Amino acid sequence: MSNGLKTALLLGLMSALLLVLGDVLGGNQGLIVGFVFAVVMNFGSYWFSDKIVLKMYRASEVGPGHPLHQMVSDLAQRAGLPQPKVYVIPQPSPNAFATGRNPHHAAVAATEGILRLLDRQELEGVIAHELAHVKHRDILISSIAATVAATIMMVSRFAFFFGGSRDREGANPIAMLATLILAPVAAMIIQAAISRSREFAADAGGAAIAGHPVGLINALRKIDAASRAVPLDANPATAHMFIVKPFSGAGVMALFSTHPPTEQRVRALMELTRA
Repeated sequence: MSNGLKTALLLGLMSALLLVLGDVLGGNQGLIVGFVFAVVMNFGSYWFSDKIVLKMYRASEVGPGHPLHQMVSDLAQRAGLPQPKVYVIPQPSPNAFATGRNPHHAAVAATEGILRLLDRQELEGVIAHELAHVKHRDILISSIAATVAATIMMVSRFAFFFGGSRDREGANPIAMLATLILAPVAAMIIQAAISRSREFAADAGGAAIAGHPVGLINALRKIDAASRAVPLDANPATAHMFIVKPFSGAGVMALFSTHPPTEQRVRALMELTRA
């Protein structure tokens, strides 16, 4: 199954989960409340998420005189994208992300740590990966997934503390309680699966933009090792945006990881060299 089809199916499943949650907890009224929450939160996420996250990490915009800006400009031209804004984050941990609601309102941000750690070919691989996210509109997809998941959790918590519909005949309190507990967990798992599928797609897209996967392969390995030694001071709500997840996850917790294991990504990229 292609990553695009997988993403569409997972988003559809998450939307269905939101509607089911609203229906189980409050009938038509609960469904409408869930829908309104989703619309309002998606609107805010679509228009303002880039400004919020860049301010959160105290990112400073750099101009054409900065080497990172020139690299982003060259790779954006190669990818057929408009020039994104370019930012540097004052963090020693190596990482990078892209944000913005569409290719015409995109930004690429890299930490000071990644600029020191990687050589030119490796950094090009990273920037190409982030531009692939822009080209695929993954920022919007991830924002929608995160927003719907947050909405499901909000509706569940609201119902837990204030009760669901009290006038529905035949309502099963055990089923309602199970829904309250399981729906947010399912939403988090689906959101993480969407994010992982988009990372694989951006890796392949980044390799195509850069012209080869070698730089990105080496960069992923370096960033993964260095970020364990120097963790990123990151907000968990934005972890899905970074090229390498700031937080590790193993065993059952891997189900909630927004990124595939680095070695899985490396293996997928190495397959491209054999194609």
